[in-house]
Amino acid sequence: MYNALLSENLPRVRESIHQAAQRSGREGRDVTLVAVTKAHPLDAVRAVLSAGIRDVGENRLWELEEKVQALGRDVVQWHMVGHIQSRKAKQAVALAHLVHSVDSEKLARRLSRFALEAETRIPVLIQVNVAEEESKSGFLPHEAVDSIHRLLELQGLEVRGLMTMAPLVDDEGLLRSVFSGLRKIHEAAQGLPGYRGRELSMGMTNDFEMAVEEGSTMVRIGTALLGERPR
Repeated sequence: MYNALLSENLPRVRESIHQAAQRSGREGRDVTLVAVTKAHPLDAVRAVLSAGIRDVGENRLWELEEKVQALGRDVVQWHMVGHIQSRKAKQAVALAHLVHSVDSEKLARRLSRFALEAETRIPVLIQVNVAEEESKSGFLPHEAVDSIHRLLELQGLEVRGLMTMAPLVDDEGLLRSVFSGLRKIHEAAQGLPGYRGRELSMGMTNDFEMAVEEGSTMVRIGTALLGERPR
């Protein structure tokens, strides 16, 4: 089932990424495709790997843990793209190659603490709630640069860039303002000592082409690749 879906959907998604990247003066290879397998079984991850994708995202730590235990940590670049409770920071450090969703200083400090205890640094993206939606977590735009500055001091973190989630709307102007807003925060952060972030994780199934046009380097795609999630 999943192999058939990917054989049909993956070329279309890659071509859309390529075309959007060209419109922004880049190449498709400049954008990492993260296949989000939330709620899909192990067969979906195996199919993703067979299709040549090595970046796999999960929204829930318990599900990430199940898949890492079944498939191993080294054959996949595991991305934690969903909210993490600070009490589960140690688990995130042990499982994820990249945490997209550092949405508070409390979580950042706990991730750093457990990474240092494990004698490593955890690669992270700092989540900014650009649209200032009450239903979403993340640093607010007006505080983001100052917060990034403080988080750069945490020795257990390797800050690789920023992440945002756009509202689920059809308003192209609003969506573009969110994506361009994150890019502007990223550009402002370039002046901070020690900030070497290169990644802008923005864009999902409904809006990834606009996100790439506005500078995304990493898109998180589930439904467009694997179909609707099983109930």
